[in-house]
Amino acid sequence: MAKVGYEFAPHSFTIERGKIKEFVQAVGEDNPVYTDPQAAKAAGYRDVIAPPTYLTVMDNWSGPDFESRCRELEIDPLKVLHAEQAYEYRSDIYPGDELTATAKVTEVFEKEGKTGHLLFITTEKSFKRRNETVAICRTTTVVRN
Repeated sequence: MAKVGYEFAPHSFTIERGKIKEFVQAVGEDNPVYTDPQAAKAAGYRDVIAPPTYLTVMDNWSGPDFESRCRELEIDPLKVLHAEQAYEYRSDIYPGDELTATAKVTEVFEKEGKTGHLLFITTEKSFKRRNETVAICRTTTVVRN
């Protein structure tokens, strides 16, 4: 059962220029700061930057898979719903950055819903470049019981 304070094993990944380009094409983003180094520099960046939700995709590709995370929290993956996602960026993220993600459960609560009992689990994931926190992602998941 998910418990406040539970920590997942950290994992690392490298931000790749080609993956940023693939991501912005997939989501239909056309801001050139994500794909054109000259446009990014003209906008005040040192290179192209990773777009806002890119970290979640990279994290899912490189981190523990969904089913493994569900097993760790002792929840049924077939009863999981994504409820909320929030990002707090503290620094721009560039190609070549090596990030380490660490996550912990910060809140667990229950409610009765129209279809029955619901368990809410909030996790906070910190993304660090060396010792600098570049972003924090907060996710709330709902588990139908």
